[in-house]
Amino acid sequence: MGRVMVLGSLNVDLVTHVERHPRPGETLLGEGLERSAGGKGANQAVAAAAAGAEVLMVGCVGDDAGGSAYIERLRHRGIDVSAVRVITGEATGHALIAVDDRGENSIIVIPGANGRLDDTEVDAVDVLGPGDVLLLQLEVPLPVVCGAARRAAHRGARVVVNTAPYAALPADVIALADPVVANEHEMVALAESAAEPASLLVTFGPNGVTWDGHTTPAHKVAPHDVLDTTGAGDAFCGALAAALATGAPHHEALESALAAGAAAVQHQGAQPHPAL
Repeated sequence: MGRVMVLGSLNVDLVTHVERHPRPGETLLGEGLERSAGGKGANQAVAAAAAGAEVLMVGCVGDDAGGSAYIERLRHRGIDVSAVRVITGEATGHALIAVDDRGENSIIVIPGANGRLDDTEVDAVDVLGPGDVLLLQLEVPLPVVCGAARRAAHRGARVVVNTAPYAALPADVIALADPVVANEHEMVALAESAAEPASLLVTFGPNGVTWDGHTTPAHKVAPHDVLDTTGAGDAFCGALAAALATGAPHHEALESALAAGAAAVQHQGAQPHPAL
């Protein structure tokens, strides 16, 4: 069984609830303010660990209380945090999240220490080999994402690239990913680029997924059970990577990922037990 390395962001999420999302220039009152753990990278690492994988987290936090608490949180979940770097004089990344009565969210990300990843994080990939999975997203500097993907592929590891939040990646990085994971909006942007995935997994929320043209339905969740869609895609990606690290075939990996995504919308926050 291989390991899952997640190279990506770690954020402190500040979440409030609104009846509906504001229009431009409009001020609404939020209900409550919750401080929780987020960041696409760490969300996916937590999901992979929950799915049973041996997980290594690679990223950066600030030298503040939020960063220290986050490292302890991941360590408590059995995640190897030896490659999480503390950046002196920098704040840990934050995300400002508003969740409406339907469970839909809007998010503003403040990168902080996530913007400081460099060749140190690329070098961390050197511990990977055949059977391991490197899981990447795009909330950290793209040169680091590209360097890590190429390094991992060269070492024989499987590379999974989640194109969120969407940014154009070099064609060779897209081509070596197995698979590229994109939602329906990111798929359109990817199709308009010059890059051609060798393997493409597209998520359509409650309408299921397609992987290289084969469709799998979503796990159904009753509307009244949908509390918060924040982190559902990350739960999907983390569980997918965990299953792929075991050598699971596509259909088994998808079932695990879809179950994780469905469970994620039934709790508040990007990660279970969100207090940080």
